[in-house]
Amino acid sequence: MRNVLIVGIGAGNPEHMTVQAINALNKASVLFIPTKGDAKAQLADIRREIVSRYVTRPHSRVVEFKVPVRQVADRSYHRSVDDWHAAIATAYERLLVEELDDNQTGAFLVWGDPMLYDSTIRIIERVRALATVAFDYSVVPGITSIQALAASHRIPLNLVGKPVEITTGRRLAESFPQKSETAVVMLDGEQAFMKIDDPEARIYWGAYLGTEQEIVISGRLADVKDDILKTRAAARAQHGWIMDIYLLQKGADFEE
Repeated sequence: MRNVLIVGIGAGNPEHMTVQAINALNKASVLFIPTKGDAKAQLADIRREIVSRYVTRPHSRVVEFKVPVRQVADRSYHRSVDDWHAAIATAYERLLVEELDDNQTGAFLVWGDPMLYDSTIRIIERVRALATVAFDYSVVPGITSIQALAASHRIPLNLVGKPVEITTGRRLAESFPQKSETAVVMLDGEQAFMKIDDPEARIYWGAYLGTEQEIVISGRLADVKDDILKTRAAARAQHGWIMDIYLLQKGADFEE
């Protein structure tokens, strides 16, 4: 039976690789690297660097594949994501059939952590449901962008004894600041923080975390949100892509 490893590789710095992740890559006969076009070539380049730096297994192969583009026209958000996942599952199925022999192991190098706002596990389960190729799989955790953000800003993630919510830009207005005093926001293409009107809110924002292009900005939301918006737009125009994340917070430790 074929075996698949879903390996978290961290948030952009090759030194985010854990010993477990390095060992996992060295168990694989085939290393799968996704490509997303010229605009996001750096994402593939970092994966290539990780393989070059850490993989010592003789005769392992690198197989690169194009990731299908999500189609959004005339579709709801959930429909577009579902169709996209189905297209990627078809691509994964082909890779397992054509590139892996029976009893071989293949590894997918997944940005950040495969269990946090990543759908590789869901897509692999879709491939299993197709029942066209027999395989088992395991998952190796990685450094998340949340950890990288807190480390770059030199802050603890939570206020003492208080919860943290992890959400998306689309859902931010439902929680912060009414329900959650600390909210980590991922996948925010609309910069939802601009709509938060709370004089006590603080923001810790970061883009390209762990890479040479890393940018971090923090402060009272009302004071720095325009700067973040301009910086984000300029960085995206310069690099052709952006990955960013931020933490919104109000309140303090030990307050009654």
